Amino acid sequence: MYEPQDPVNIAATVRAMKNMGIARLRLVRPVAYDIVRLEGIAHATMDVIERIEHFDSFDAAVADCVRVVGFTARRRAAKLRVIDPKLAAAELLAAAADGPVALAFGREDSGLPNDILDRVHAAVTIPTTNHASLNLAQAALIGFYELHLAANDATRTIAPPRKDAPPPTNEQFEQFFADAERSLSSIEFFKTRFSEHIMRTVRSLTFRAAPNARELSLMRAMAFEVVNFVTRERGNNRRG
Repeated sequence: MYEPQDPVNIAATVRAMKNMGIARLRLVRPVAYDIVRLEGIAHATMDVIERIEHFDSFDAAVADCVRVVGFTARRRAAKLRVIDPKLAAAELLAAAADGPVALAFGREDSGLPNDILDRVHAAVTIPTTNHASLNLAQAALIGFYELHLAANDATRTIAPPRKDAPPPTNEQFEQFFADAERSLSSIEFFKTRFSEHIMRTVRSLTFRAAPNARELSLMRAMAFEVVNFVTRERGNNRRG
């Protein structure tokens, strides 16, 4: 949960987690709260409350996750992949075989901001009427419910996926995006373009391509070499 503003919503989310068999809650810069009050609102959930983790940034909260989806009521012009809660649950459950996965929810007043939505692999919108704004804990319950149903439908033993390499973590994705931006800057690609818009498209394209960790490492090495080559050439030109 990104910057939750009301302890009641934190407690209601904890209750929903307990209902649906989810045990790990990570909070990014939450409002101050009293765990005794949380347990008073969400009865018999102290085992979940005591394991709540706090983080100073969204990146730190999802650094070890191999799949992150962000719940939002807003559709943006950027080419962000948008899916419904049922498909999100199926994709998260499949990815969970390779590492932690996360459902991200935003502030009560404004949801997830654009810079956080840039960091998720897909956006999740809950089908509603034109009145699309949902209570934070209600939206979380819908996400958890679909994940619970998907998990119950997958009780059989599933063979390990045949992959040459594991999927990248969110931290590895962010390292690549930083190197890609540096490489494009080194060749003056942003000279007549808005870097924020270009990098948002690079992010969207990369997430849709779904590279594994080895492929992403290769892409990062390519970006590295662009910077190194430009640096060497500029040094040669100065000496010449």
